[in-house]
Amino acid sequence: MFWGLAVFMPVGVPYLAAFLLLASLLVAGDWRERWLRLRGNPLWWPLVAYLAWTLIVLAIRPHYPQTPSNLVHGLRIAATVAMAMALTRGEALWALRGFLLMAAFNILMIGSFYAFGWPYWEPWRGVLLLIGNKSISNALLFTVLAVSAAVFLLDGLAHRRFRRVLPALGVIAAVVAIITLTLPSRTSLLGLLLVIPAACVHQWRRQLKVLAVAMLVGGVVVAAALWNSPAVQQKFALGVQEIEAAQAGAVSEGSWVVRYYMYRDTGRMILDRPIAGWGIGGWTEQWHLRGPKLLADYNMPHNDLLWMGSQAGLPGALSLLAIMLAGLWLAWKRDDIVGRYAFVAMLILLIATNANSALRDAQIGLSILWVAMIYLRLALEPGPVAILSGGLRPTRRP
Repeated sequence: MFWGLAVFMPVGVPYLAAFLLLASLLVAGDWRERWLRLRGNPLWWPLVAYLAWTLIVLAIRPHYPQTPSNLVHGLRIAATVAMAMALTRGEALWALRGFLLMAAFNILMIGSFYAFGWPYWEPWRGVLLLIGNKSISNALLFTVLAVSAAVFLLDGLAHRRFRRVLPALGVIAAVVAIITLTLPSRTSLLGLLLVIPAACVHQWRRQLKVLAVAMLVGGVVVAAALWNSPAVQQKFALGVQEIEAAQAGAVSEGSWVVRYYMYRDTGRMILDRPIAGWGIGGWTEQWHLRGPKLLADYNMPHNDLLWMGSQAGLPGALSLLAIMLAGLWLAWKRDDIVGRYAFVAMLILLIATNANSALRDAQIGLSILWVAMIYLRLALEPGPVAILSGGLRPTRRP
């Protein structure tokens, strides 16, 4: 639960939570039970392939000054997935409840701060003000909350539980205000636009007529509501201008200008060494040789698949992609609301991985990856899972 509570806080706190959880797993016993749970998890073999290929590349390819940090981040990604999958049902529930509780608290704090000017604690600065990747991480977490509320709403409408409508709409409206005004993030907006229709597909995939109506009505409403916001229009218009400028040869630190050069030059790195890449940590050195001098200070390509592909070749990129696609498939196969929660969380993770360094950058990866994997861990539980009610007392074995 502590890690769930810590996901919005500065990166040192989620790191502390991760180390404390790892220590707890090591001293709490039940190793055989956890090992069997992890070993039988469908993500086991993609995770093994990812780790094995990383270590093979580490052994056979050159090393760089950035090799230790990149190796640690690569192993951290695998450790986060493994720890989430090793949790018991009750432990995973409490981790998710921690995230939901802190998300609700943050919405109230943001509203109070901007409505009444109340002071805030420094650890929450990245929630209230746009201050870099930690704020992007928080925007993505709020997006997970919003699409979870949309899933809750859609399920309520399907089962005529109309009491869900107002609370769910309130959460969605609050999150839209946050990611357009307080923590403006194109990745988060893109997640909302793509993932809510995907939730409709997941829910009504066997009822094509209902699905068509839901996609038409819901898609029009969501798109119109977002696109009519001047802040959203300005964000995407600026992005288009930045891409056009980059294609014309302009170099600046504009968000999409940076991505244009990074994606282009990292793609060329992969084509030059497609099997084993340039070695763990090799991206930075190649970027210094290939990228514009103005952008030389960056240490990751803002796309985790390109990052892994550049340093470990196509097998490395595909092994990382396999972990996320396996999770998506597992969530897709479970056609109830719990599977839908996991499906939308994994989709947002996949979008963030392709539009930002959502795994490589610990500011983002220690939070969004953990939350998505907790959703997925609960989706692998047999039978219904009551996230907000039931099972609030920890179970004790005789």
